[in-house]
Amino acid sequence: MLESEGDRLVKVVVCTPHFEYFQVSADDKGAHNITKLADRERAISQHDELKSVLREFGCEVIDIPELKGHPNSVFTRDTAFCTPKGYVKVRMGLPSRRGEESWMSEVLSSIGEKQIGTIKAPATVEGGDVILAGNVAFVGRSRRTNAEGVKQISELLSGMGYEVRTAVVPLPYLHIGGAMSLIGHDRVLYCRGVFDNDFFEGFDKVEVSNSTFISGNVICLGENEVIADAKNYETIDKLDKAGVKVHVIDLSEFVKGTGGPSCLVMPVERE
Repeated sequence: MLESEGDRLVKVVVCTPHFEYFQVSADDKGAHNITKLADRERAISQHDELKSVLREFGCEVIDIPELKGHPNSVFTRDTAFCTPKGYVKVRMGLPSRRGEESWMSEVLSSIGEKQIGTIKAPATVEGGDVILAGNVAFVGRSRRTNAEGVKQISELLSGMGYEVRTAVVPLPYLHIGGAMSLIGHDRVLYCRGVFDNDFFEGFDKVEVSNSTFISGNVICLGENEVIADAKNYETIDKLDKAGVKVHVIDLSEFVKGTGGPSCLVMPVERE
């Protein structure tokens, strides 16, 4: 069950890169939205550290094999999204990632998660554009989630009782999850200048600049406890001053794939 991204993280799905993430030619980088090829040993070591922090926190970590021919399958967050009633099968916005939706649906179904919705063409939706926060659902219209996708998400979540708040996600962010993250049940980290003034009404806020595409991207482990990328200096400092415990991990090899910390983790259950 996942009602809020600010609740305690209990179960996740991750995908350790072993082969596919590194099988991208210089000519294909653009199609996969990868800016620079990752170092294999460093990437695996960084991912192992991420899993170690999750497990030490008490989270069940389900580590699945990469999907053949899909270097971005390491970024599990985007391939579905979970709700209190089950998961939604999405339709990826990046054409080279199509097929990862069915792959993740098979995984989630195999561990007992119920499918409660499907995003249908011409809609595109990626999981990084949906952030549940108690009775509020933050939804991004981005380069990966189009207007029809926002419409289908909004109808589904409204029917579940969520107040849906939508925002256009500007460059350089891929998803709304690059510009904001829950850091507690009623607390949000967000990037300055991206959202309307009343977008986070009812939430305690920690503001950071919009200096990078992952400035607002952290993984919430539980109330006021998160994981952040080591080079997200301002965010780490602001969170520390706001009383948030920050587990700092070097995830540079995944930033090369235009992914932040939360992109690597599919939250399945929180409590």
